[in-house]
Amino acid sequence: MTDTNTRQPGFDPERKLAESTKALVVGPYLTDRAAERAASRSGDGASAPSRDPQARLEEAEGLARAIDLDVVGAVSVPLSQIRPATFIGSGKVEEIAERVKAEDVGLVMVDCALSPVQQRNLEKAFDAKVIDRTGLILEIFGRRARTREGALQVELAHLAYQKSRLVRSWTHLERQRGGFGFLGGPGETQIETDRRLIQERMIRIERDLEGVKKTRGLHRKQRQDVPYPIVALVGYTNAGKSTLFNRMTKAEVLAKDMLFATLDPTLRAVRLPHGESIMLSDTVGFISDLPTMLVSAFRATLEEVIEADVVLHVRDIAHEDTEAQSEDVEQILGELGVASHDPRLLEVWNKVDLVDDERRQSLRNAARRGPMRQRPFVVSAVTGEGVDELLAGIEERLSASHELLELDVAAEDGEGLSWVYAHAQVLSRTDAPEGAVHLQVRVAPERVDRLMRRFPDAQKIEPAKSAARRRSASRAP
Repeated sequence: MTDTNTRQPGFDPERKLAESTKALVVGPYLTDRAAERAASRSGDGASAPSRDPQARLEEAEGLARAIDLDVVGAVSVPLSQIRPATFIGSGKVEEIAERVKAEDVGLVMVDCALSPVQQRNLEKAFDAKVIDRTGLILEIFGRRARTREGALQVELAHLAYQKSRLVRSWTHLERQRGGFGFLGGPGETQIETDRRLIQERMIRIERDLEGVKKTRGLHRKQRQDVPYPIVALVGYTNAGKSTLFNRMTKAEVLAKDMLFATLDPTLRAVRLPHGESIMLSDTVGFISDLPTMLVSAFRATLEEVIEADVVLHVRDIAHEDTEAQSEDVEQILGELGVASHDPRLLEVWNKVDLVDDERRQSLRNAARRGPMRQRPFVVSAVTGEGVDELLAGIEERLSASHELLELDVAAEDGEGLSWVYAHAQVLSRTDAPEGAVHLQVRVAPERVDRLMRRFPDAQKIEPAKSAARRRSASRAP
């Protein structure tokens, strides 16, 4: 699954090249008024929460550093409108070009989606390589992918992006080539040949991905046959999903204060408070303006989310843009078929250790005021605060359709007692002096008949009576 080493040996030359490349981050962001005008023109009246420009710029710097670039500075550019030729205004283009020249900058990362024409015009103006947000995210994904599936998905998304960049911007793309048959028909231009080769490669990758998906489907069926419920962690990149994953599973997957530290899905078994096991899945982090081609390409990776029994939406509650980040995650989850009101969804407010006591108490009060089935869990993956409550909450959610029973196990039936612990959640246990054991258990619907066959005297009980009996047992001396 996910390797604890973030870089493969094959990327060492790339890393050395990146470390020696001075990069300037440019954040061209529409002002609030301009964004409102753009939203009204697009017919989207309900706009997402306004993102703080400084937080967006810091995120863009984090993206650039995620591939080891030497970031020498960052510039925020407020926009009243988007310029078709260069995205930003001519005056700002000249100002940035002067800085690029003065500081010997080799690469300019523009934190937006540039059209091929805009990218080419900026490269001419800056006399430096220009990469947009989409290209940078693809580069990060290319570095992080470990599994064959992840590598294929990245290459597919990268080819789709590259195909859109094939414009007549270099002379060799304007030349015609002769030939016949598979070497290119008469009059076929180099750009047409490049597009055809890219398309053929994309078709081959899609075919290979189908094979990988079938293999994953078989593995998933094997897990379903066990069966263990699937609990998937999702959230904005760097929200602390992998740290929480490690805390819950006692595993050692890569967990760093770094954007997109996790790319390939990781699965581990976790035992819940009353003995039931689940499969916990750590997934790739989401991000604002995630390229559509990546949502499509990574759909197979996110199948664990689509088919999960419980989805934990992990939020960095200490981040100033936590509301906007939450909106971005919900939008992508919606595209995957998991609506914001989906009963499988649980919010986890992580990094509570980074807020002061007053803010922490405010968060806990806000969590308690929410509807019972929608209350978020306030946790710190670093310190472990609130994680036990989260595990109990997962168990409660998974047990919503379970049935409550009570039964007696004879003193000599040690095998039967082990069977109960392996196939049911033991809520309470009373040991009689003669050695018999009285149990109150919670059982999945598909296992009730098996338990009743093994213990014919078992009795179903109402949830309210069960809670009263447990409280009475806890008060007993």
